Amino acid sequence: MLSAINIMLGAALLVAGRKLFWLFVMAGGFIAGVQFATNIIKGPEWLTIVIGLVVGIAFAVLARFLKMFAIGIAGFILGGSIINAFAVAVGFDVSWVSWIIGGVIGVILVSVLFDWALIGLSSFAGATLLVQAINASDLIKDITFIVLLIVGVFVQTLSMRGIKKVSTENTK
Repeated sequence: MLSAINIMLGAALLVAGRKLFWLFVMAGGFIAGVQFATNIIKGPEWLTIVIGLVVGIAFAVLARFLKMFAIGIAGFILGGSIINAFAVAVGFDVSWVSWIIGGVIGVILVSVLFDWALIGLSSFAGATLLVQAINASDLIKDITFIVLLIVGVFVQTLSMRGIKKVSTENTK
């Protein structure tokens, strides 16, 4: 069940993470809730999913009212999760330090380069969720991740260019 949710959330983040910023924020909350439930509570999978959904929905509601604050929190969580997943993939010992460093990088990216950070972080997070859901060799997962990351950045960049083009045409 969690793999199916990861696939749906990963695909949505991959192609629409920038356009649907609340989805980006919700994904950060869902991932944080799932990690908390998995590592701290250590309950059954259904409880992990429920906790992830509750935290994700809370983050989405927060995003509705406190957009930049919520996006900063999501940038921190997704940045930390991405660096953590990368550290595990290359065989480094994972600690809170790597998670915090990734989180700080995520907040900085979201603050300075808002659209591009959302595109990059959501594509990276989407590709990560999708690759984690497949059962394949490490080489296949690495190649799949790179291809998905490129596709996500490409699709979201085209979407952003289309929106900017339409908005400038409407002002003439």
